[in-house]
Parts: sequence; C-alpha cells; structure tokens
Amino acid sequence: MSLQGSSFSGPLPRIVGFSANLQRPSKTRALVEAVAEATGARLRADIRLFDVVDAGTGLGAAWSRDQLSLPARRILEAIENADALIVGTPVYKGAYTGLFKHLFDFVDPAALVGKPVVLSATGGGARHALVVEHSLRPLFGFFSAQTVPTSVYGSDADFSDGILVDEGVRGRVSDAASQLAALLGARAKPSASFEAAPAAAFAAPNR
Repeated sequence: MSLQGSSFSGPLPRIVGFSANLQRPSKTRALVEAVAEATGARLRADIRLFDVVDAGTGLGAAWSRDQLSLPARRILEAIENADALIVGTPVYKGAYTGLFKHLFDFVDPAALVGKPVVLSATGGGARHALVVEHSLRPLFGFFSAQTVPTSVYGSDADFSDGILVDEGVRGRVSDAASQLAALLGARAKPSASFEAAPAAAFAAPNR
C-alpha cells in the first residue's frame, strides 16, 4: 500500500483520498488517512492521497477546467481515473468547504458513476455531524457514485495531537473501510490503465 502522491503501477485497485484541508497538520487529512490505512489493511491496493494544499492557489483562481494549474489538474484527473475515492472536508458554516465543491464542479459527470466512495468530515463539535448526510451524500448522489453506507465524522474532541483517538469514530473508520474493501473486492479487474485522462472541456457552469 502506498499513501503517497507517486505514480501507480500494476493491477491493484487504485484508491484516491482527497482532503479539503487548507493547512497542515490537519484533522481532516488525518481522518482520510485513517480510512485509507484501514482499507489498505483489508485489501491490497495502491493508494494516493491529496489535499487542497497540494492543489495550490491555482484551484481557486480557475473559472474553467482549462484554467486549472497543473497540480490541481493532476488531482482532478486522479479522482476521475481512480477505482474508488475516500473524501473528507472540514465543516464551515454548516457545509463542506467552497474549494472542495469547486474542485468537484470540474469533474466529468460520468467519471464517478458507480464508483465506491467513503464520505468523511470534521468539525468543531457534534452539531455538524449531519453535514455528511445532508450535504456530502447528495453531492455524490448527483454523480451516481456508490457511497458506502457508513460515513465518518470526527469532532475536535475526537483527536489528540492530530491523531484520531476516539474509539467510536475509529469503529466507524473500520466499518467504512471494510465496506469499501468489500465493494472493490467484489468487482471485476480494475481498469487496465490509470494514465491521466486528457483534460476535456468540462467547465464549471457559468453562474
């Protein structure tokens, strides 16, 4: 299992984790990493992790896919070409971050159809926990992605020095990872190539 941004090789399932954290260290990234590690313990897979920091300022400055910086475009193409996703976002003002949504506005609507996705989020307290069900799940429902039944939410109190320590949340991480591994294990061979797809003109809608 690899948890780096290096190139994939071989026939193993390709899993991309994307965290919408704006700084490091990050509880959100730690939560995505926890799900990725738990999945890798259950299923041999190549796993690549990204966050908004990797995308750089070019993500927010882009009005269309063609305007994305190279780092942001590589993340977008990795998401589109993965066999499964693990996504996470901090919760601000009762919703996912604007840059998280901005990135997915550029995703080819057909790229996530049927793709297994683990949903996760972090927030200051328990009152934000339903954002996963009320905001994230409908977003990936639009893409016809196959979100796993168990979502994962962690509040500030669930972490110590940036490490997830709450046993209840760790249990949900385990459940979500098992569900993702089962979905991938039941599938046919992963796609033959994970080369970056051409940057087709899937522009964000003009609003």
